[in-house]
Parts: sequence; structure tokens; C-alpha cells
Amino acid sequence: MKSASAKRKRGRPPKGQNAGYQDTRQALIAVGLAALTEKGYSYTGLDEILRQAGVPKGSFYHYFDNKEAFGRALIEAYGLFFANKLERSLSDSSLGPLARIQAFVDDAKDGMRRFDYRRGCLIGNLGQEMAALPEGFRSLLKEVFRDWEKRIGRVLEEARQAGDVPSQLVPEQMAQFFWIGWEGAILRAKLEQSPQPLDQFAEGFMALVRGC
Repeated sequence: MKSASAKRKRGRPPKGQNAGYQDTRQALIAVGLAALTEKGYSYTGLDEILRQAGVPKGSFYHYFDNKEAFGRALIEAYGLFFANKLERSLSDSSLGPLARIQAFVDDAKDGMRRFDYRRGCLIGNLGQEMAALPEGFRSLLKEVFRDWEKRIGRVLEEARQAGDVPSQLVPEQMAQFFWIGWEGAILRAKLEQSPQPLDQFAEGFMALVRGC
């Protein structure tokens, strides 16, 4: 039977014995997230990411098996990051349900402005590239969207229970509609370098749910 060290790929540091392993891996993920939210997966080269992260060119495969594995890690990391970002607004009990959704919109607008409208949504970017991506990414992207939809759906149900929206509103359907429209608004905001598409979508969505 081969030893654990023999099974490990050549050059790969033993994770438990290398204190810097996770730090370097996280640095690669952080740089990768910034790059992909601007350029997308297909137009982002590994050399660029390694250079920005300060990682030697030959060391990438110490941390990820290949670019597809790196992409999967980025999807998971962004999904978690954005879920936490959503919850900062959606769990604010000092605001009413619809005001929490508006708070998320305002926070997103601030984020896009801070990066001069260069960065969008990683999940939306990858969804647009899906024809050129590994097929395995499809289920991961859909899973992230379902998670986000559940979070918005939960708040819309609170709004329905509170009488802020009509009783016939179907939270799950409206939550799906929100993300379909929101991703389009993000794309348009990047194109126009303006928050107007985000405001326009948010105003239309609020009018729709209030009038259902």
C-alpha cells in the first residue's frame, strides 16, 4: 500500500504541515474573484492571477488540480460571500421586509460605484459564459441562484404575512423574477457605468410586488 506522501501529487505541500497553505490558497481565490467579476472566466488567464497573488507560476497546481477546480472553488467562495452580504440586509430586523430588500439594492449600488462599475456578479458572468465553460459548472451556478432565491423568497413571505404585499403573491415566483431581473440590471449598470438600471429595476420590482 502506498504511503500518504506517495499518493500526494508531486510538489504538493502536506496541508496539515504547511501553515501558509490555506493563506496562499485564499489569496488565489481572492484575486480570482476580483478578476472574474471584471473579465469573466474565459478571458482571465492563470498567469495574471498568479502574478497578482504573488504566487510562483509553477505553484498553482500545489493548490488546485486545474483551472476547472479553481473555478469551482471560486463559485463556492462567491456564493458564500454573497449569501453573507445578502443576509446583512435581509436579516436587519430594524427594517420592514421590503425595506430590507431595498437596503440590499442600496448596498449593491455602493459596491458597484466603489469599483467604478467594472465588477459585476460572478455567478451572472459565468452564466453568460456557460456555453464555453465546463458542464459541471451548470449545477453549481443553479444551486447558488436557488440559495439566493430562497433568501429573497423568505423576506417576501414575511412581507405577505405582514400585509405589505397582496396575499395572492407567490414569494417563490417573485424571488425568481427578482434574480432574473437583477442580473440584467447589473449587466446594464456595468455597460452604462451608472446606478440608474439598478434603481429602475428596484422601483419596478417594488411596484410589481405591491400591486400583485
